[in-house]
Amino acid sequence: MPAITTNDIKNGMTLELEDGLFQIVDFQHVKPGKGHAFVRTTLKNWRNGAVVDRTFRAGEKVERANIDKREMNFLYRDGADYVFMDNSTYDQMNVAPSVLGDAANYVVEGSTVVMQMFGDEVVGTDLPAAVDWLMQQGVRFAPGGIRKGAAGFDICFLHPKGSEEFPISGEGVLIE
Repeated sequence: MPAITTNDIKNGMTLELEDGLFQIVDFQHVKPGKGHAFVRTTLKNWRNGAVVDRTFRAGEKVERANIDKREMNFLYRDGADYVFMDNSTYDQMNVAPSVLGDAANYVVEGSTVVMQMFGDEVVGTDLPAAVDWLMQQGVRFAPGGIRKGAAGFDICFLHPKGSEEFPISGEGVLIE
């Protein structure tokens, strides 16, 4: 892994520290009137999601971690695990639901998920844009599948969940 100095860090970078794998959420270079400069950071642990504040000396060397993004197809469930196939190498790998997090509720057989990999370990997932947008809008739904349409856009088949405020039937809705 390449070593960088704390003067070169940016938001979104991933660092491999002795405590684990961390993504930089925020940082601030501080140069007090008296004493040496330092860098105050907010770091998010890739594995457990914990957010910690950490201070580094200015110019201190840290290891930058390379996170690869690989497109994988969800094939099927094998007991508790999810089985994915790498689209470029056709290798299959089992992924635990705890690693997928919320994405485990939205993957459907045949759907494509971008896996964030550190070496051979899955450390995160990127869901299709349609699912992310709908979750940000506060839509409660159970996806019926996400596929590429004829024009190349994501098509999401939704089966809305009713609530006491809005009781609805289980009819599907197509969003393109």
